[in-house]
Amino acid sequence: MKYFDDIEVGYRSLVGTYTLERTEMIEFARQWDPQPFHLDENAAKASIFGGLVASSAYLFAICTRLFFEHKDQIQILAMLGKDTIRLPNPAKVDETLSYWTECIKHTPSARKNDRGVIVLADTVENAQGEAVLTQEVTLLLMRKN
Repeated sequence: MKYFDDIEVGYRSLVGTYTLERTEMIEFARQWDPQPFHLDENAAKASIFGGLVASSAYLFAICTRLFFEHKDQIQILAMLGKDTIRLPNPAKVDETLSYWTECIKHTPSARKNDRGVIVLADTVENAQGEAVLTQEVTLLLMRKN
């Protein structure tokens, strides 16, 4: 387990990897983001993407799951914000994505000594090392007793 005291600026970790499977990608999009380029192979081929691409909501869901399963088990009290979200490249069917996180800010609470706030800069990249999602996430963490 990692607590606020364990995660200093510069902490970096591979949160996990995930392979985008066609059926799951389409099913998620069908329920939550039914754009034609997420659902239909022909419509996707005719789009600016040239093929099926993952919904941003699907990528956020993958990040949430991978973070929950992260080997470091960061002791989160609450997510306070998600900022500077960018989707610079599409995530495509059958790609394996790698999710990295790095602490860029570390601030102890001024009012409660049992917690602190960190900001993580996250990058999800494809096998070619191209970012498909970047974001900054502000988390409230427990401190060690």
